[in-house]
Amino acid sequence: MYILNIETATKNCSVSLAKNGETILYKELASQGYSHAEKLHVFIEEILNETSVGFDDLNAIAVSKGPGSYTGLRIGVSAAKGLCYALDIPLISVDTLQVLAKQALSVIDYDGGYIIPMIDARRMEVYSAVYDGTLDRITEVKAEILTENSYVECSEPLYLVGDCQEKCKTVLTKNNFHFITEIVFPSANEMSALSYEKFTQNNFEDVAYFEPFYLKDFLLVK
Repeated sequence: MYILNIETATKNCSVSLAKNGETILYKELASQGYSHAEKLHVFIEEILNETSVGFDDLNAIAVSKGPGSYTGLRIGVSAAKGLCYALDIPLISVDTLQVLAKQALSVIDYDGGYIIPMIDARRMEVYSAVYDGTLDRITEVKAEILTENSYVECSEPLYLVGDCQEKCKTVLTKNNFHFITEIVFPSANEMSALSYEKFTQNNFEDVAYFEPFYLKDFLLVK
């Protein structure tokens, strides 16, 4: 069971090939200039060539659905939908914040508390949600402005992960905040198990009508 995973919701352009939920090979590049348009299809071709897996061998395409960069999400979803149309295979969407939360569990010594993945939305705003140790989301995904009162009601350990940790540290100063600085961007490597689980449940998207989860409307600044 081969699934190609695509993650372009942030500055990280990331692709992985998984067999039965285990990553065989992945490639990624995080750059300030958002190289997704140039690198995404190159990574896909390189991974398939290096693993000797053909497009016709793929059983599904999985894409990180957001929230995140408007342009990055459009590039990833457009590529995923195009491949699904051409190959006549299912499309799977994976929650971007859940991907980050899963990466946190792979590096922390978890013994209770909550994981809060955050994606930078400029200034003091972030896209965030709260997950428990089984990766169940216990709050809605939201765009929130961080202040010193954010999560003040929670006394359990809170593990923060994502690309906005430096600015988080300026206001989130309670002792129960733990910053997982080694994890900055979501990776297609961590999508493999999540997309495979959805595949086994036949949890697919409608290729014709699926759109990324932008969370906020795109605003063109003139």
